[in-house]
Amino acid sequence: MEEQQQQLQPGTPDEWAAYLRMQDPSAHVMDLLPVLDAEKLSPAGKIDALAVLERCASWVAACQVPLLAGIDAQTSAELPVGADFETTLLHDWDYAAEQVACALKLSGAGAADRLEVARALVDRLPQTLELLAQGEISWRQAKTVVDACAVLDDETTAKVEDAVVGKLPTQAAHETRRMLNRTIARLDPEGAAARHEQRRLERTTVNYPQPDGMALFGAIVPAEQAAMMEQAVDAHAATFADDGRTLSQKRADALFDLITGTTNTPTTGGRSAAVVQITVPLDVLIGASEEPAELKGYGPITAGQARDVAFAEGTVWRRLITHPTTGMVVKTDPTTYKPTAETTRHVEARDRHCAFPTCRMPAHRTDLDHVVEFDHHDPAAGGQSVPENLIPLCRRHHGLKHRGGWKVVRDDTNGQTHWTAPTGHTYTNTPDTWTE
Repeated sequence: MEEQQQQLQPGTPDEWAAYLRMQDPSAHVMDLLPVLDAEKLSPAGKIDALAVLERCASWVAACQVPLLAGIDAQTSAELPVGADFETTLLHDWDYAAEQVACALKLSGAGAADRLEVARALVDRLPQTLELLAQGEISWRQAKTVVDACAVLDDETTAKVEDAVVGKLPTQAAHETRRMLNRTIARLDPEGAAARHEQRRLERTTVNYPQPDGMALFGAIVPAEQAAMMEQAVDAHAATFADDGRTLSQKRADALFDLITGTTNTPTTGGRSAAVVQITVPLDVLIGASEEPAELKGYGPITAGQARDVAFAEGTVWRRLITHPTTGMVVKTDPTTYKPTAETTRHVEARDRHCAFPTCRMPAHRTDLDHVVEFDHHDPAAGGQSVPENLIPLCRRHHGLKHRGGWKVVRDDTNGQTHWTAPTGHTYTNTPDTWTE
């Protein structure tokens, strides 16, 4: 260990952390981890060290995969003639999950899940497994890919992996999940429609007991119906008087009112209209394509679902123009709202979520913030209130930008925002496009 440090010693603990962050995880890197002493690292060094350990954790998880897959294969393989006692017992009783559960201190269900994910990575998703071994993605992200592809045949799984693997290292798990859902709907539209129809037949209500005399009540319904229900609840809650209740409390009360038909809560006026937004290409509307549509607040839905809503009585259509190559929104319909409202709608449709990396707060629930600060004393000299200079930020990340020392710049060619933390580390947020 000391000889290795003398040969490779970059210098301070912070320099070690930065150096190891650039290395592929391996047994050699693991040997060097003791130099990452938290008490000797600066705030920036701690971030680098954290990233090193996370990459090593992915590498260790990848090392477990062939072992888990091998254990699982033994239970499903044909029992060889003259097999020894241990092999016979493993085969006859299929105790692989129990053995793994005990060894790793997991529940039986947790162990079975580990075995299933490992088998899928080895047999069906080799590129995803390679990224895990390189520390480029986390175990959670690899499992997200496995879970999404579980309903697909091997050929479609390979096509989906080819389509998404290049983007996985730049994404968080929730971003990967959305990309996978849309990619699967695009590459397997008939299968997606069939699976949706089966799940639609299974719609039901749920009522789960909660502590302290409470209960969780809801319904499993098609996504577009859930969006309509949510908007109806929000619209009704907006009519309630300002009597000290939180918005969450008003929503719960509004749901009760709407279901039971009661009106026991004070209101300030009549019921507001509910608005559900679905973005769908024109060729999908006319039936020339089965590409997925996008339900605001949910994600990809099938072309059939989109057409059902689009041609329902009372539906209002509004136009969005997207760039044919990047898929970014470049223009919203200028005839529907006055300029300030149209600019807001443009930015919300373009970015869809808070522009901070990893944040998924819907854009319509955020503040629009000027990337280049607006000059209130001389508006002509400061950042303009135009889409190119506006990004949606939730309250937390809005405050982080203005009071937390974080800096941000936006690349108008691809919509990416590049954030610089007070420690000097940089992070990139790439907004969802309408073509992925």
